[in-house]
Amino acid sequence: MAAREGVMLREAQPRDLAAIAAIYGHHVRTGLASFETEAPGEAEMLRRYEAIREKGFPYLVAEVDGAVAGYAYASPYRTRSAYRFCLEDSIYVDPRVARRGVGRALLERLVAECERIGCRQLVAVIGDSANAPSIRLHLACGFVMTGTLRSIGYKHGRWVDSVLMQRAVGAGDGTPP
Repeated sequence: MAAREGVMLREAQPRDLAAIAAIYGHHVRTGLASFETEAPGEAEMLRRYEAIREKGFPYLVAEVDGAVAGYAYASPYRTRSAYRFCLEDSIYVDPRVARRGVGRALLERLVAECERIGCRQLVAVIGDSANAPSIRLHLACGFVMTGTLRSIGYKHGRWVDSVLMQRAVGAGDGTPP
């Protein structure tokens, strides 16, 4: 399951959740990618992981030098039936391995996995319009800008935007599902 040089991808397992919780916790505490203000613990991350996996959605980890260096998953964009062919991606990378291709490897594989399960549209909801690395990553993987929700959240003492990006998966809207 090789990806970029030195990055190995695989399906996430419950044993990965301590590392996943640590990576996510860092982003919750220090960044704007997530609008959560309190980092969830391992038990909550397990509940979330199980909810995603029970629905058959992909949940991946990337390893660098044998350690979990990032993770990505797809979840329903919205719960109403008409949205059933649209998923939202989430990607978080350990800052110690930033700019080593971990995010790109995860997103490319996640898109492929979403296509495999019949997804037709993938949406990225990116916290903070100044989050240039995430925006560049999504653009490089075929996403297009679809909008910005200005000052939709308040975190770390300031108003924060959400950037919406989207890409077709497989046949997209070219044929009925």
